[in-house]
Amino acid sequence: MTRVAFPALAVAVVIACGPAQPQAKGIPVYSDHYAMRLITDPERAHALEKTKYKVVVRDKQTGQPVDGGEGLLYGNTKDPDVKVWDSFVAGAEPGTYYATVEFVVADNWYMAIRFHKDSAQRLEQVDWVQQVFAERPFPDSTH
Repeated sequence: MTRVAFPALAVAVVIACGPAQPQAKGIPVYSDHYAMRLITDPERAHALEKTKYKVVVRDKQTGQPVDGGEGLLYGNTKDPDVKVWDSFVAGAEPGTYYATVEFVVADNWYMAIRFHKDSAQRLEQVDWVQQVFAERPFPDSTH
């Protein structure tokens, strides 16, 4: 009887808790006036592959999407001559922007975004360290 009661209790607890809320994808970063979420494709960046950044920008105070903004994604390794950058392109979704870079070496990259709602506003910057993994081998076509 105890064996039957325990699974029933476990089912009741799971049902009472309800479905799990989906976890938001990406990494949250914040400037003075903007809350951004960075989503990369692929999720793990590899050297010599294009990495596409989806940047969702919201007004930090109101939570509203920020459309019509201007931004730049850029970064470098410890070697200041090894750099990547791309300007934002507005996406179809409200407050969404895209930038694509190709990291030339596997290393820790010191990344940043500069963004403003319009040219009358000052540029705000967020920084992070991006680990870029070694390049993946090309599939062997002989097998």
